[in-house]
Formats: sequence, structure tokens, C-alpha cells
Amino acid sequence: MLNQKDLNKIKKEIREFFSKMTFEVQVEVLPQQEELLPADLKTEEPQILIGERGETLMEIQRLLRLILRKKISREEPFYIDLDVNDYKKKKIAYLKEMVKEAAEEVVLTKKEKTLPPMRAFERRIIHLELADNPNVKTESIGQEPERQVVVKPVSSV
Repeated sequence: MLNQKDLNKIKKEIREFFSKMTFEVQVEVLPQQEELLPADLKTEEPQILIGERGETLMEIQRLLRLILRKKISREEPFYIDLDVNDYKKKKIAYLKEMVKEAAEEVVLTKKEKTLPPMRAFERRIIHLELADNPNVKTESIGQEPERQVVVKPVSSV
């Protein structure tokens, strides 16, 4: 676990990173969840930091992870989970709602449904959301960046 000194340093480094990019951001570092350290940003220009389909946000997160690992020497790894103006929270809620509707459709029609291509973290949300549903199963197919989730009906024997 990161101590308070490390958390303060991380917050400072994140602020400096965005300041050098000439972005004004408010940074809130949330309590660590195992190896994951959530950091929420608030800004007036979220679309620039998020990018198309969240691509820019993922790259910024990757860069920050590399920078922070060099500045904060820890034996245990930690991963920064960056969110801008609750983009990820809203995206997760949308994915969960979409996949519930897809599962209902699959159960009713008894036909599999292929979802649009998604990044790994989005596919993971889909798989986890339907993991406890006994009427459907999920499978990832294809190659990156066109990898998709297929929701299939479970045949009753």
C-alpha cells in the first residue's frame, strides 16, 4: 500500500504533468484499491484529454504510470486509474446497461449477439457483468483492435 507521503507526491506529479501540458485540472487521488490507485480529474476541456473512444485518456494514463513508477520507488507495483470528469464511470454504467439489454435479447431470441469492438478493459466489464447470469455466456473473438464480445445463450439440457 502507498503511504500518505507517496499519495501526496503522486497528486503533485499529476498536477505538474497537466500543468506542463497547459491544462488546468483539479486532482483527487482516491483510496487505493489493492494495486489500483484511482485518480479523478476535473477540467473545463475534458474532450481533449479523453479523445476519441477514450484513446487519449488511456495513453495519458499509461504515460503517467511510467512517470510515477520512476518517481516513486516501490517494491509492490501500483497502477494509476485516471478518470476525467467521470468519463470512465459513465462509460462503465453505459456498458453494463447495454450488456443487460443484449443478454435479455439473447435469452428471448435464443440467438447469439456480437457486440461492437471494444478495448480490453471494456470487454472485461462485459464478461464480469454477465458472469453470474446462468442464461448466457460470453466469449471474446477476433484480433485487436477489432476484438469483440459475443453473448451466447446457454442451452438447457
